[in-house]
Amino acid sequence: MRLLHWGTGALHLTFALPDDAPVALIAIEPGGVPATSGAVPASGAVPDQGAGPRAAAPALWPGDDGDVPDRLLQALVEVSAFGHGRFPGSFRHVDTVLGAALRHASHEARVADDGTAQLRIEQRDDATGLVVTSVFEAQEAVPAFRTHTEVGLDPAASPLTLDAVSTIATGAFLGRDDDVDAFALATAANDWVAESRWSTTPLREAGLARIDRDVQHQPPRTRLVVGDRGSWSSGEAVPTAALLARDGSAALAWQVEHAGPWLFELGETRHGAYLLLSGPTDPENHWSLVLRPGEVFTSAPASVAVAAGGVDEVLAAMTAQRRATRLVREVDHDLPVVFNDYMNTLMGDPTTEKLLPLIDAAAEVGADYFCIDAGWYAEGHWWDTVGEWQPAASRFPGGIDEVLDRIRDRGMVPGLWLEPEVIGVRSPLAASLPDDAFFSRGGVRVADHGRHLLDLRSPAARTHLDGVVDRLVGDHGVGFFKMDYNTMTGPGTDAGGLAPGAGLLEHTRALLAWLDEVQERHPRLLIENCASGAMRMDWAMMSRLHVQSTSDQQDPVMYATIAAAAPAALLPEQAGHWAYPHAGMEPELFTFSLVNAVLGRMYLSGHLNRMDAAQRDVVRAAVAAHREVLGSIERAVPSWPLGLPAWEDAWTALALTADGVAGPGAAVGTGAGAVTHLSVWRCSGDDDRVVLPLPGLRGQEVEVRPFFPADPAGWSWSWDPQEAELTVVVEVTGPTARVLRLTAG
Repeated sequence: MRLLHWGTGALHLTFALPDDAPVALIAIEPGGVPATSGAVPASGAVPDQGAGPRAAAPALWPGDDGDVPDRLLQALVEVSAFGHGRFPGSFRHVDTVLGAALRHASHEARVADDGTAQLRIEQRDDATGLVVTSVFEAQEAVPAFRTHTEVGLDPAASPLTLDAVSTIATGAFLGRDDDVDAFALATAANDWVAESRWSTTPLREAGLARIDRDVQHQPPRTRLVVGDRGSWSSGEAVPTAALLARDGSAALAWQVEHAGPWLFELGETRHGAYLLLSGPTDPENHWSLVLRPGEVFTSAPASVAVAAGGVDEVLAAMTAQRRATRLVREVDHDLPVVFNDYMNTLMGDPTTEKLLPLIDAAAEVGADYFCIDAGWYAEGHWWDTVGEWQPAASRFPGGIDEVLDRIRDRGMVPGLWLEPEVIGVRSPLAASLPDDAFFSRGGVRVADHGRHLLDLRSPAARTHLDGVVDRLVGDHGVGFFKMDYNTMTGPGTDAGGLAPGAGLLEHTRALLAWLDEVQERHPRLLIENCASGAMRMDWAMMSRLHVQSTSDQQDPVMYATIAAAAPAALLPEQAGHWAYPHAGMEPELFTFSLVNAVLGRMYLSGHLNRMDAAQRDVVRAAVAAHREVLGSIERAVPSWPLGLPAWEDAWTALALTADGVAGPGAAVGTGAGAVTHLSVWRCSGDDDRVVLPLPGLRGQEVEVRPFFPADPAGWSWSWDPQEAELTVVVEVTGPTARVLRLTAG
């Protein structure tokens, strides 16, 4: 069987190119392509590889003759269309008739001008005229790739109504002689104020039932599917997950990069197991699309990372992939400390009188930006009248510019809360904007929670939003938007004759294009991604926006696991955590609320103006400590010494390591001079002792010092270099937290 090797210095993919079956991705490995494999990741065609040994590459199957076990031959692309379903039938998105009919036609590799290695593999089905191209992109030093699927038709073909197109499907995670029993799945449930609730479960326990496939002569019908619906891309689950070898030897992580519906599916075929990633589908999301000759449908993209190791190593690789694929502007490197007046403070009721003392206090503790949150546009009952985004005269008797000027006078950049994609059902704009500006189903405008949803495919909708943004930035000097999104679309819009899911997909892509245009027009404007906290926390949004609100959680103790878990789905430099101390808090809880935000992006709030001088000094010290972390956060690697945080964990911890880290996938503390900032939280229980494994520091002398606060005040610790364990003991009661600084000798 012909084999195709492709990759970079950090990644090696192997494809099988059978004559009588679809192309299959049969191996995903960290490390470069062996020199003797003949693969050429530079420009030009990649030669096919016939039977023969793979030299330095680890053996993925017995023997050297190029034979590939059937269990690895999962079709690379699965395509379903009306009249062309599955065989055998099931709820699953594999075993598609069209996917099975595809045959390798050509492939080409090149290196783009920006250094990105690219591979395109084209497959065809002569009977239907279907032309499917799988596109892979990778960066030289990153053990990860980005991929999507392009689907078209030959000129003489008849139209097809697609109802599911995979981004990628593979059996390569079982590249060794392992069974499903050898793997566990790490995934995160998401909800408003209960975000990023990670759990790790063996695949059998997660839902892949064991059956005797040889006796049944049929594949299982079982699948393990995780996904999201509608326009809240993380309303129920985070679009990032990982598959972990239970012996800690290998891991695969992925993220579906779409600001709308997505899914991943794990299951077993007749011969082996598979992983499938996808954007919207008809069964789950009311998505279908009539494809005609000359048209090309492009699937939702996804990134896949691989590591020899466990969850820390593979999420380090995914962190590197996020940095490699993020659209970073110069202003994004400023990393400002933002004060926002909402959480546990004004709560949507800003006025000039309330804001002025807060502005002065925020400047005194070191904030760089000051954001006026919800309510600045509100006259009376406002929830279902929003959309014009004009300052409320009753709130700002001297005009809102009086407040914005005060922010600037105190050396800060002014920001405003904005929910641009909605129009209240009682807003004058609901009548003045044309019908095509709104989501609709069967000719009836979609309404949810008192709001209509703008359809950004519409020129009228985009013109309205451009006018709002340009006025607030140009006339009022706003430099920061907290962009919220509190209303869901449901399945989508059928305006224009599309299936609702197809309308939602087109709107979502129009939203991303609009954001790109806004930031091009206003290169100094920073935009926070918020949707009732983190209900739209996906890489399509975060590849282009500055910071992500990680929660609306108002309890600082419950916030701890959210803050600790966030870098699993985001870059550390994008994880915006609320720090909202208030004057009435007892000292340990006051400190706890600030620790939540030190290792991330501090989103400061609280009535600073009501605090005494000693409390403001603590806040000022937290801001100063956070700034020191910001000095290296754009190259820091996250890890979790106690494992990915679970929602009810009594103790949790997050480490950010920079300086001395060898590269993507390196363990915490790798390399001399590594500096690790370690947040440790005791959230509940009476246990006064916790042991934190730090295997990357094994055998090294480590200096451990208090970082925030500077006085350990009831905390002590000891380091065991042989066991690579940090033991922490606390002598205070109740929830308590500290940030430590570890320096490897």
